[in-house]
Amino acid sequence: MDALIIRQATQKDIDQLQDVLITSQWFTYGKLFTQTSIQKIIDRYYNSERLSEEIACINATWHGYIVAELHGKIVGVIGGGMRDEYESEVYVFYLHPDMRTKGIGTQLLNKFTSIQKFTYGAEEQWVAVAKGNEYGIPFYEARGFEFQYESASYAAIDDNDISLWYKRKI
Repeated sequence: MDALIIRQATQKDIDQLQDVLITSQWFTYGKLFTQTSIQKIIDRYYNSERLSEEIACINATWHGYIVAELHGKIVGVIGGGMRDEYESEVYVFYLHPDMRTKGIGTQLLNKFTSIQKFTYGAEEQWVAVAKGNEYGIPFYEARGFEFQYESASYAAIDDNDISLWYKRKI
């Protein structure tokens, strides 16, 4: 994949970052959740003010957003942090729907995993995937994540929002 750049997001990326996050929410969850529920998630987590704060704040518990940029356009985003001294977590990870199956997601996850492992000392990596997410579950399983348990989503909007928790050694 020529011209793919994986880098830390900056304030100038907010509009493109927001576009990828919102487009991916509708694509990924359109058949799982109500339109109202999806819009509440978008309004809560992907508004410009929150994205600006999350871009500016980088530390062990939140590593900021890492983006995949192709030909000057952001096409993927990942973010997360450390759960404790040796466990990391991927909190958010989306590709623009048109960019799926091109290897970009794997490259983005690999870069983020390197940051968590070599900068923060992570030995395990966790991710919560919405139950029924037919895009995320196979992706993570193909990269060595193993199912651990299910629980109500910490970002739940309604009772149907169940997370499947996966982890892998890194």
